[in-house]
Amino acid sequence: MDILSIALIAIGLAMDAFAVSIANGIVTTQQRKKSALIIASFFAGFQMFMPIIGWLAGFSLETILTGIDHWIAFGLLAVIGTKMIYDSTKKEVAREATLKLHSLLTMSIATSIDALMVGLSFAFIQTEILLPVAVIGLVTFLLSFVGFFFGCGLGRIFGNRIKVVGGLVLIVIGVRILIEHLAS
Repeated sequence: MDILSIALIAIGLAMDAFAVSIANGIVTTQQRKKSALIIASFFAGFQMFMPIIGWLAGFSLETILTGIDHWIAFGLLAVIGTKMIYDSTKKEVAREATLKLHSLLTMSIATSIDALMVGLSFAFIQTEILLPVAVIGLVTFLLSFVGFFFGCGLGRIFGNRIKVVGGLVLIVIGVRILIEHLAS
């Protein structure tokens, strides 16, 4: 597989992480650099880890996950998005809410399930995994980091109202994943 194809796959896989990073940037008001590094690292790590799992699993796991992957991603993103919308109605939203380990893991899994399927496809076409995984991780890290700070800017400009938008974005991403898989 050529580097351009790998880069395009990496960008496509990183788009959900980018959008979720924007949503996280919107609600984070303190320790932004640290938060951006943590979130980008989690997203990149899972985007790298999931294709390896898929690649190693090969054919046997595809039939199991293909039937439910979209439901898992939808459910996780809908719960997080709904919580963000709910939190936007409160006067003070705790900064730590987006950096709790279970939230980071949930968001990371939800945004990287498609990477698992890409790993499976790499196994099917007998593609080496190391270069694609490195590119996917780097692209995801960079886009998540930039997206987080873009979200911070939106949060400063629009305040609590933009948190509703961030929550809606997560729900829409979940619905989009669900529709794409149900339509195919």
